[in-house]
Order: sequence, then structure tokens, then C-alpha cells
Amino acid sequence: MSSFWSAWIIVLTLPVLIGCFILLRWNLTNYVGVPEDETTDHEVDGLKEVNNPLPKWWTYMFYGTLIWSVFYLAAYPGLGNWPGFLNWTSSNQGIKNLEESRAAIVAAKAEGRNVQLDIENEVAAATYGPVFQQFAQRDVLDLAYDPDALKIGQRLFLQNCALCHGSDARGQRGYPNLTDNDWLYGGSTAKIKETLLYGRRAAMPGWEAALGEQGIKEMTAYVLSLSGRAVNERDAAAGKTKFGLCAACHGADGKGSVAHNLPFGAPNLTDNIWLYGGSAGAIEETLIKGRYGVMPAFKDTLGEDKIHIITAYVYRLSNPEDKR
Repeated sequence: MSSFWSAWIIVLTLPVLIGCFILLRWNLTNYVGVPEDETTDHEVDGLKEVNNPLPKWWTYMFYGTLIWSVFYLAAYPGLGNWPGFLNWTSSNQGIKNLEESRAAIVAAKAEGRNVQLDIENEVAAATYGPVFQQFAQRDVLDLAYDPDALKIGQRLFLQNCALCHGSDARGQRGYPNLTDNDWLYGGSTAKIKETLLYGRRAAMPGWEAALGEQGIKEMTAYVLSLSGRAVNERDAAAGKTKFGLCAACHGADGKGSVAHNLPFGAPNLTDNIWLYGGSAGAIEETLIKGRYGVMPAFKDTLGEDKIHIITAYVYRLSNPEDKR
């Protein structure tokens, strides 16, 4: 925070506290010269005004909040750049990656700063770490049909995965549906865990330069025909002759990398399941511009024990029947 904004906050905060104190003292002062609880000379329709002071409990509570405010602003960072004598902060600011976060945690401890987020994480690790370790000792398939493990897995999924894949895990444009058993890199427990640990980087190149406008139109027709869609047969036939450009990844039959046990994620073009949309316009856009998807790695952020449990939950989503 700049010195200007720090001063601005201080100038706004302290006068308010002082003003509240002055306001209270002003209202406690007897300006009418009439003893407390006695009537004044004011009378309207037989109703006499009594000099009633502020209630004692309310007055003491007001003083208490002012005293508490002064202590709070002295102990915690509430006055601009003043850090407070407790050296407390809600989190390490300006963190851009996990490496910086870890360095900031070490620095905070060395400087004696109390970072609330770090404290909460340490407490959570001490409390729940042993629970995760116990589940991590068991086979993923076993956990996939264990109600207790699934409850934990669901919570972890909602906290870390639902932002992209949705709370129901059915995905959205660009983020795959995890419930339909259609997998780019394989749906075994080992492959799911591998994806969670190390992430995935998908790259579909754009083909506009190689195919041209007419070629894109023909390839779109052929790709649509692979999933049984009605298309212009002449365009589809012409597109088929060019499909060799795509076969290296999607296979000559268009069934994708999983069907041919290839080490990358090329989708099945014959099942009518589309990550970016299956309309002619969406497919043309994919062919022209390409697609570049990223699934982040969670090994360093969640750790292997939690990932073990999430793997079981994700596997169960597309395998509701017990396969042990």
C-alpha cells in the first residue's frame, strides 16, 4: 500500500473514533440545569419531559467498543501500513505461485509474523492428515465403493475441481464430463491418479494454413459423418482423403488415442461427445484455430494422500457398479 493510501485510511479512521468519543461525552453532559430523572419546564398535552440520561449499560457498552477499537487498531493491521504489534496478517500478500507461497511461509515464521492462513493450514494438517493417511493405505478401487471415503472425496472435489468440472462433475465447454466414461487419457484408476498428480497439456494445432477454407469445410463434413451425422456426402468424401493429417493422433478410424493406446489425449471423433461443442461451427473453429487445454497438476498443492481419495471419487462417478 502506498504512503498516500495509508495516510488516507488513518485520516478517515482516527477522527471517526475521536468523534464518537466526543459525541458520547456531549450527550452525557447536562446542559438543561435539571437534575437527572426530574421534569423540565417542557409540557405538551399534559405530557412532561423528564431529564433522562443515557442508560448506564448502553453508555458502558459504547465506552467498551471504543476501547476495543483502539486495542484492535494497535494490535492488528487496521491503520494503513501499520502491521500491529501482534504481527498478524490474514495471508501472505502478492503470492503468484506455490514456490513463492512456501518461501513466504518460511519468511513469516522467521520474522515472527502470525499468518492466519498458515496457522489454519497447520491445524488442518495436524487434525486431518492422519485421516487422509489411513485412507491412502487402501486400494483406490476399495475406496471407490466406501461411503466414508466418497464423502471425503466429494468434499475435496467440490473444493478443488468443481470450479472447472462443475459441482455435479458433468463439465462445461472446454472441461470434460467426468461421469460419462469417455476419457482422453484413460479412465483407469492409475490414469486418473496420474492426471491429478501431474496434470495434462493438450494441443490441437490449427489447420487453416494446410487445408484452406474449402479443405476446412470438407474436413468438418467428414468429422461430423464419423459420428453418424447427416452431411454433404461430396464434402465428406473429399475430407476423408485429407484425414491422414489427423490420423496420426485420432487414428485412421477416428476413435482417438485411448482406443489405440497412444500416449497423448486425442478424442474419439465417432461417439458424438464433444469437449468444445459438436456443431459444424464449433468443429470448424477447432480446425481453424486449434485447441489448447490445460489441466493443472495437484501433486504439490494437495499431496498424494488427498489425490488418492479424489481418484476414488472420480473413478466412482463413471463406474457406479462395484467392480472389485
